[in-house]
Amino acid sequence: VQLVESGGGSVQTGGSLRLSCAASGSPSSIYCMSWFRQALGKEREWVASHKAHGRTDYANSVKGRFVISRDRAENTLSLQMNSLKPEDTGMYYCAASLRTCGITDYWGQGTQVTVST
Repeated sequence: VQLVESGGGSVQTGGSLRLSCAASGSPSSIYCMSWFRQALGKEREWVASHKAHGRTDYANSVKGRFVISRDRAENTLSLQMNSLKPEDTGMYYCAASLRTCGITDYWGQGTQVTVST
């Protein structure tokens, strides 16, 4: 499975961005797709997950502001990010899990999101 992210960029506080992740290879084998992010000098943290049966989960820090969605026909994962804050700044990574969201089997290369004041 190969994952390629797009849609990152720079935005002011309160703005919106939409990230996309295109999956290729054997996307039908994916059980869970997630977004993670990593700020400079910090550890990578989980942001949101979308399971095969449609359940979504969010980190408390983004709940109510971010929406994760998956288009199985197009093999894409999206993250709509609204009301962005400077603390949302970081490299955002798409992740795919074959059995459980807790174990990532594949990573994308990342796309940078910068939120300025």
